[in-house]
Amino acid sequence: MYKKIAYLSLFASLSLFANSEIEDLKLRIDSLEAIIQQQQQQQEDTKMRNSLMGSLNSFSQSSYMPDLSLIVDTSYVSRSVKDEELTHLEIPGVAHGIMGSHSHGEHSHAPYNASNGFNLNYAEVAMESVVDPYFRTMAVFHLTEDGFEIEEAYGETTSLGYGLKAKIGKFRSSFGRINEQHQHVQDFSDMPLVYMAFLGEHGINDIGAQVHWTLPTDTYVMVGFEALQGKNPSMYGTDAIAPAGDAESIAVASPSQPNLLVGYVKSSFDLGNTTVLYGGSIAYGDSHINHLDDEEGPHAFVADSYLYGVDLTVKHYFDSYSYLAFQGEYLYRDMDGDLYTYADVNQTTFNVTPTTKKQGGYYAQLVYAYNQNWRIGGRYENIDKNEIIKNSIVDQTEKNFNRYSAMVDYSTSEFARIRLQYNRNNAMFNEDGERQHIDTVILQLNLAIGAHGAHNF
Repeated sequence: MYKKIAYLSLFASLSLFANSEIEDLKLRIDSLEAIIQQQQQQQEDTKMRNSLMGSLNSFSQSSYMPDLSLIVDTSYVSRSVKDEELTHLEIPGVAHGIMGSHSHGEHSHAPYNASNGFNLNYAEVAMESVVDPYFRTMAVFHLTEDGFEIEEAYGETTSLGYGLKAKIGKFRSSFGRINEQHQHVQDFSDMPLVYMAFLGEHGINDIGAQVHWTLPTDTYVMVGFEALQGKNPSMYGTDAIAPAGDAESIAVASPSQPNLLVGYVKSSFDLGNTTVLYGGSIAYGDSHINHLDDEEGPHAFVADSYLYGVDLTVKHYFDSYSYLAFQGEYLYRDMDGDLYTYADVNQTTFNVTPTTKKQGGYYAQLVYAYNQNWRIGGRYENIDKNEIIKNSIVDQTEKNFNRYSAMVDYSTSEFARIRLQYNRNNAMFNEDGERQHIDTVILQLNLAIGAHGAHNF
């Protein structure tokens, strides 16, 4: 009897002890789970803080600031004719006002090296940067004594893939070879004569969009297309044509915009230390060349205009710095339309003359770099075709407008260059139709500071 009572008491005691231990274990487990959850939360918070701090520490201000540069170009010019004579000279039937300072209406313009004596040609401020993994942007501003100009300002894709690249904004067209080169990159102090006569000092530099496609071939082949506003005043233009005496009477409305379409194919290959680059280009648009405000022979020309170009560059390297480079282009334009001249002294009505222009010219230059400091070069240019047909009658116009140039330059570093150039210009005619022979000596200084991106080959 007592044994049963003892066993029951012992069992009850053990049961109570066991229940107490179980409850204690549960409390301990709950406490440990709470501690583990707290530690996990602390770890997550630590990871978040570390991630944020890592992002802040990895931010590089220089990676997000654009590269900035300043280029200053100045020159001293000695020319065999006075400045006031230059504005009256022309290439008959091709171009006028391409030498010396001149104006059209409210706009004044002075080409590089325009005046005898000292010239501040421009101060160029450029900035460029990668925007994100998909875009980069660039802007180039020209400051002169006459004003401020946005030379280029565009966005460009970086990751379209499939050899595609697109650009939108204001930019130098990739037509031909020299058109897209900034002045400080060129081998001579002035643009080739055929470019100045057909397209003006700055060539095709317009607002629009561009698409490039590099073909997946062993040899480099690039095809490009551009749609531009067509504001180039030398060959295209977007003005409506109206008489000054009756500006409300529109003779020819402004063209639809974009007004200028450009296409080109470029290719290159290497032969040892020699690189050959060549291409063909075409530009089409409506010409609205408006010189009705000129005091001398006011006129306007409205036409469908094609401009064709072929280019060739051959560059042979003797070592890292010494090379011999040939560069040449031929441009041909075909313009078919109407010439507008005033029919009365009050400038209220027009005479309209059907007119066709077929004109062509070229330049060829050779430059030898002795080392990284010294270079010499020569250039020959000629506008050798000048066929003008008015009312089905061929005008007896001059042709063979040529110019010779020679230069030597010395670069103290990649940021500074001094150039001495001589021009013999036989292309210009005075108001009496007499050919002029103009000798020009140019001493040019070009200085650059800041980070400026590399230029194309």
